[in-house]
Amino acid sequence: MRKVRLTLQYDGTGYSGWQVQPGRRTIQGVIEAGLERITGERPSLVAAGRTDAGVHALEQVASFLTSSLHPPEVFKRALNGVLPGEIRVLSAEYAAVDFHPRYDARSKRYFYLIDSSEVASPFLQRYSYHLGRGLDTEEMARAASSLAGRHDFASFMASGSSVKSTVREVYGISVEQAEEVGFLGAVIPGRFVKITIEANAFLRHMARNIVGTLIEVGLGRMGAEDVKAVVEARDRRSAGATAPARGLFLERVLY
Repeated sequence: MRKVRLTLQYDGTGYSGWQVQPGRRTIQGVIEAGLERITGERPSLVAAGRTDAGVHALEQVASFLTSSLHPPEVFKRALNGVLPGEIRVLSAEYAAVDFHPRYDARSKRYFYLIDSSEVASPFLQRYSYHLGRGLDTEEMARAASSLAGRHDFASFMASGSSVKSTVREVYGISVEQAEEVGFLGAVIPGRFVKITIEANAFLRHMARNIVGTLIEVGLGRMGAEDVKAVVEARDRRSAGATAPARGLFLERVLY
């Protein structure tokens, strides 16, 4: 058996997330079906992270075991030939048999795009959360700084998770404001806020719950100093609402 490592990019709109679910269209399920068409096998595809329904990825890493003799470049070309256009294989290569996309990762980096413009661009509605209101990004940045480091992030975890520990380490978190966004070689003007979070691992909905809490700060409903109390509470009810999935991107997996 050989292990093949794939680097993937996908638009999560219209998909029920990464993980295979009965009766639902998922990223993992569609790629595994493509691999079955190519090899006659139905391999189990393991990813660096299980993105939620509607979440996008600029660089997802996944691997699978196969007895096929196809070289990695053939898998890249063949998969891109059978997969829908919203899922692309950027690269394929052999990996060590003991390589694990999730457990071998040093960190993952996500970013979230908020559109604070009065009128939303139709070209960004799939990839940003149109809030339509100004945000105090300086206060949001102050609040975000209290989340950096090693903490118990139970307050930012969605229910239904069975993890043994809710302690995670955030290596970096930033809040940036921009007056334009590049798109297909053009520039879309407006008011945008980009929140970037890099951590050793993420709890279920952790990134979106952090964003939702920072939005509360940006709207003046919560003070920057209150976020530290939210962490200490270890209670999901103390944090902000979960931000919509469409603004979240898995930007990169670092090894």
